Amino acid sequence: MAPPDMADKFRRQAEVLFHGEPAGRLQELPDGFRFTYHSAWVLGTRPPVSASLPVRETAYTSDRLFPFFQGLLSEGELRRIQMRSARLDDSDSFGLLLATCREDTAGAVTIRSIVEGNA
Repeated sequence: MAPPDMADKFRRQAEVLFHGEPAGRLQELPDGFRFTYHSAWVLGTRPPVSASLPVRETAYTSDRLFPFFQGLLSEGELRRIQMRSARLDDSDSFGLLLATCREDTAGAVTIRSIVEGNA
């Protein structure tokens, strides 16, 4: 992962909601991804968004999209159709997450894009 000063320079970011409540933030960094729970989520007795991402104060980082978030995405022909429809590159899983996981996901987690300046 990038040094701390570079890690703060995100490309795109999203609010991660659990049953409609803001639970954390997912950010695309120059060299990977970061997921951070909101402090209110950590201080409360709220469940994790995924068993693979237990609630904690420190951020999770990965050089690729976390498997939990990758699992929210379609596969096969439906994925190809969604990628074409959203005009995304085939490798842009984060873009597909932002485009397709705003509502009606298979579980309790939805994703809402955060536009820079509205963070």
